This record gives sequence, structure tokens and C-alpha cells, in this order.
Amino acid sequence: MKKKSLGVIAAIASLSIASSILVGCGKKTTNNTKQTTNNKKSVTITCFQNSPEYTDAINAYIDQYKKVKPNVKIDLEITQADYPTLLKAKIASNNIPDVFSSTAGGEIKSYAEYSADLSNEPLAKAMTDAVRTNMSYNGKVLGLPLKANVFALIYNKDLFEKAGITKPPTTVSELEAACKKLQSAGITPFTNGYKEWWVFKHIFQHYMDADTPDVSKLVDKFIAGKTKFEDHPLLYDNFFDFIDLSLKYGTAKPLESDYNAEVSAFASEKVAMMTGQGAWAEEGILKINPNIKIGIIGYPVSNNPKQSQIIAGADQALRIYNKSKVLNETKALFNWLYTSDYGKSWFSETAKVIPPIKDAKMPNLQIPKAMQQITKTQKVGDVAINYSLDSFHQKFGEIMQAYISKAKTRDQAVREIEKAWMQLGAAK
Repeated sequence: MKKKSLGVIAAIASLSIASSILVGCGKKTTNNTKQTTNNKKSVTITCFQNSPEYTDAINAYIDQYKKVKPNVKIDLEITQADYPTLLKAKIASNNIPDVFSSTAGGEIKSYAEYSADLSNEPLAKAMTDAVRTNMSYNGKVLGLPLKANVFALIYNKDLFEKAGITKPPTTVSELEAACKKLQSAGITPFTNGYKEWWVFKHIFQHYMDADTPDVSKLVDKFIAGKTKFEDHPLLYDNFFDFIDLSLKYGTAKPLESDYNAEVSAFASEKVAMMTGQGAWAEEGILKINPNIKIGIIGYPVSNNPKQSQIIAGADQALRIYNKSKVLNETKALFNWLYTSDYGKSWFSETAKVIPPIKDAKMPNLQIPKAMQQITKTQKVGDVAINYSLDSFHQKFGEIMQAYISKAKTRDQAVREIEKAWMQLGAAK
């Protein structure tokens, strides 16, 4: 599961407790430091993050860090629902956590005024070149990811074989033919977690990559109001056609299906493909069904197979608040995670994610291994979601949900998406 703007009514701030998972390492304190009986300074680092699927893994490194720095306490608050709005509320009320999440790309710029410069920290030197680029703005490293990512259409190899599909589809025609074969074999082709607004941005970026070699410029044109969906058939026709296809051949009640429901449906091996997901989904799938055989392909966005590409890169960032009272202690925590022997193994063995650092092993999982094989012979797409703010992506998802419920036509949806892109796509 994941790509940024500010200012909301203060009343929303109260929701952050009700709608989030508090995974505390002790009760929150009003002061970030105090003296302990042995004269060592007690330090509390507050972390407000999204991606609840990594709660256990994050708590694992928190527990390990207690052994390294017993005087450091980390208060962790994790939520997924409406995270951008809740973060804005915290910032508006001057209740900024020491560590917070955002997407990469455009939000690196959006939150630059609150982000510590990490350029000269050991963690920045440990990043892969691609990740460091995703985390940078104006020549400064302003964020750090807990993972690199892969976005793809995930499929069940055994169900494809059962339906007589000998080659995964790479074109629109092949995809529809595969859906018909699966349906004839009594297999539902798609599970769609369309209750989640963020799945739509993950799908849409594949069509943006196919439309242009320079997604950043295309996004800038939409933000400036200098282009329309109708100017881009891959966006106006093919993307919406895919959504329609996924509904036609998908599980019932897609707007009631969230991430967990989508993972569960796919793991049951009654559904052949899952939409809007990526490498982060594998661990949840394997917890339910450790014997499932998983494959990945780029979305078949057109009838040109070369435009079917997986996407790889860093889309989520953690920020360290630059005015934190425990700034040095917070930097020390993440320098440790990025450079210690424990940290290097944490990415692949505990979090089971694609490491964002140079000298760490890949996790022993099917999607990262498939990515390694694919990238030996094929280009990968750009992480297009990085070029717009998540405030836009959330609105985009809500518009697509209205389209799916038939509350909006295709033309109404694209007009509203264009408007939202101009209003919310970039920091003002």
C-alpha cells in the first residue's frame, strides 16, 4: 500500500483517536523528555503513521530499539482511513508528531517546511539512488521510506492454469479472453477493493505511464488545466473500460470490499486476480494461504503488449519534524534502522518488504522475486502517483466510487477529476 497539503477545521483533530489504532509503547506525555532516576534523559518520540499492515513489523523494531536505547520510548499511532485529513488537522492545531507519513514526490515538496534535512545523515547515504531521488526536493533529502514498492496486477498461477490460460495477458483483448476462460471454469476473474479510495490511484498510474514517457509533465498540464481526458484515449477510454471490465467479471458489492476483504478473497483461491494492490499484499495473502502460487503482470492497458509494465519505486515517505524537541534522538532511531545489522535484516525478514537501502537482501517472497526476474528483461514504469498530492488522490478515489455506484457518468467523473487536479494536485 503508497506518494501532500495543509489546513482543516480543528474539530477533525478529535477523530484521530477514534479512527486510529494506538499501538503505544507507553502513555503519551506532554513533555518529550524528562530525567530518570539514574540521571539518564528519558525521551519520547511520537510517531503518526499510515500502513496498518506493517504494525507488527514496526513494533518489532521498536522493541529491538529499547534494547539499544532503553531511555527512548516510542509512541506509535497508526491509521489508514482518512490519514491525510487527520495529519492536516494535527498540523493545523500545532500538534505535529516527531515522525509522520506522507506520499513521496509532490508531497515531499508540500511538507518541506516541516521536514528535517536528512541529506548528511547515514540513512540518506544508505538509500538506493532511485529511493533517494523519490525522497528529495531542492537537492535535500527530506524523507525516508520503510520500503520500496511494486505495483502490478496480481494473479493466481494455479487458477490461470486450471482455466487453460497458458500465457498471462498483456493486451486488452487477451485480458478479456482470459476473463471468459476463468468464468467458464467457475472462477471469478477479479476481486476489487473499491471501498478503499487509494486502490484507484494504483491502477490509474499504469495508464498514465503508458500514455507518456514523462508523467511529471503530463501531471503538470492537468494541474494547470492545459489538457483534458479526451486528449488521452488511454485515460478516458482504456482506464474506464478496465474499471468496467473489473466490475463485469468481479466479485459482488465491490464498494463494500476493503483491503482485507480483497486479500481474503484472493487467498481463498476462488478469485484469479486482485486489482489496485502490490507487493505489500503478499504477506497478508500468505498468512491465510501459505501454499498459494502468486504471479504479477503489468496491467494490460492497450493492445500494445509493450505498454503492459509493472511499476517499481518508493511511493511512501516518513518525515522527521524539523522542530521536534527530540530531533537528534529521532534521527538516531532511523539511522540505526537503516545501517545496523538488525535494521538491514528487518526490511526483508521482519517487514518482508523490498528494502529501500543498498546492501540488504530481498525478502523470500514471490512478488519481489518475480519483480527481479521481470526487470532483467523489461522496463518498469514510473511511480506516477508521486507527482500529485494525496489530497487529490483521495478525491479521485471518491469520484471513481461515485462512478462505480452509477451516481456519475464517465463524462461527469472526468470533469470532476480534472477540476480536482487543478485544485488539489499540487501544493499552493
